[in-house]
Amino acid sequence: MGNPDPFEIDGELHPAFDGVAKCLKEQLQSSPGGAAVCVYHRGQRVVDIWGGSRDARQRPWRSDTMAPSFSTTKGVASTLLHMMVDRGLLDYDDRVCEHWPEFAQAGKEEITVRHVLAHQSGLYHIRQMIDRADRMLDWEYMVRAIERAEPLHPPGTRTGYHGLTFGYLVGEILARVTGTPFAMLVRKELADPLGLDGLYIGAPREVLDRAAELIWPKRNILTPVLPFGMTKPLLRVFSPVVREATRLLGARLDIESIIDSLAPRGIGHFDFSANATLQASIPAANGLFTARSLAKVYAALAGRGEVDGVRLLSEATLRAATTRQRGGSDGLTVIPFDMRWRLGYHGVFTTIGSPRHAFGHFGFGGSGGWADPSRELSVALIVNSGIGTPFGDVRIARLSAAVLRSVDARPRAPRTAGQPVQSMALAGG
Repeated sequence: MGNPDPFEIDGELHPAFDGVAKCLKEQLQSSPGGAAVCVYHRGQRVVDIWGGSRDARQRPWRSDTMAPSFSTTKGVASTLLHMMVDRGLLDYDDRVCEHWPEFAQAGKEEITVRHVLAHQSGLYHIRQMIDRADRMLDWEYMVRAIERAEPLHPPGTRTGYHGLTFGYLVGEILARVTGTPFAMLVRKELADPLGLDGLYIGAPREVLDRAAELIWPKRNILTPVLPFGMTKPLLRVFSPVVREATRLLGARLDIESIIDSLAPRGIGHFDFSANATLQASIPAANGLFTARSLAKVYAALAGRGEVDGVRLLSEATLRAATTRQRGGSDGLTVIPFDMRWRLGYHGVFTTIGSPRHAFGHFGFGGSGGWADPSRELSVALIVNSGIGTPFGDVRIARLSAAVLRSVDARPRAPRTAGQPVQSMALAGG
């Protein structure tokens, strides 16, 4: 037997979603590494496909392969917090220090849970909080650093993407109100009840052999600064590219705020696919997921809080969690354009527009997960090729567009009367 076709697609999908498989195959042909896609529609799993290679040795992606998914992790962490609000353990307008007394230092007394989820707490400046990136592996160190930190602006006056601190803020709030370590909370509240095969933010050693290796391309437009190797000399190379991109977006770039949010010292040498990193909990950046697990979490949100008889959220809490947030009247920083923030989720951007009711979170390197309750739709993509930007990647936008085309062309039917998922031979198709 010869070597398998590196671009062969494996898995299952409903015939109405052929375009999604075609899109994935095209992306695998033009990008290194591998990927997996999963889609739920009307409560059913209608796409569950994968392909490409899981490491630099070109070993094929498998059904159970998981990938480090960077900021896509934020959507999962936020969902956990919404579940605790739903149970009455806290409220969005509670001051954080009501649950985390040590937080009430250095002018942070009035920061609320809502400010944290909406990226309006002014605590994104991780580069000023810690002396080196590997401190992120130490939960207690990060919590103490955030407790000592002074916000960069009064809460609610600006929206500044908390690229790495978001997870510790949300995670410590959760730890205080539940008494449960974050990694255990993910398993207890999401993975076990939903029967998920791969959803970790702090993975146990025994599953690490399923993790895809991150593969960094030799060159793309962000090579001078990513993965997160931002230094001032390199910014001289990067700035003209970003200035042009932000000119087209009609936005103004604040390079210093990007460095503060995304580039603690030594981040260029920090290995996000190392075992030590995957075993730690960095709830803004180190989720290890399969696409089918990520898609099922969002399927519950797309299903008014419930999937397969498991309810994560009440409809009322889901509406509150996914209502677009205002505030930040003094402007935007870090991300210089409107992300249409909800509480811990952002709006969804595709190459054919932005679905009005959709929300989720995308990540550096191209991964993403999202839900659209109006279509009873959830989508997840995981990748290991490490191209793109800190705020997402065109691959998830194209893949999402292919899903929307398939869904919107599909005949309407009662939620329980859709066609079953069918196996399909995709190699060479």
